[in-house]
Amino acid sequence: MSMRSVSRALTIWLWAALALSLLAWIRVGYPWPICVIAVLPLLAPLRGLTRGTRYTYAWATLFAIPYLTFALTELLANPRARWVAAITLMLVFAWFCTMILFLRASRVHRE
Repeated sequence: MSMRSVSRALTIWLWAALALSLLAWIRVGYPWPICVIAVLPLLAPLRGLTRGTRYTYAWATLFAIPYLTFALTELLANPRARWVAAITLMLVFAWFCTMILFLRASRVHRE
């Protein structure tokens, strides 16, 4: 398997894990409609991620920043939610890194 296909598969798996971790916030007291609303924007890049569109991977890296900020803030400010915030933070960071890895692996070299 090429690095491109491995990073693409990892990105999609981490996307799904991130969506599930956002739904896990229900266990620490967040209302379920808020958790569902937090997951809905994640559906925006899904089509391009599954198709392997470089443009989608490029803008989805910026798309991960609000989730990263939310998880980091909750990790520091909410002692009751630290365990789920830590998991979410690791998943967002890993998702971000695999998208960068895909962009590097699918780069077209011009001479």
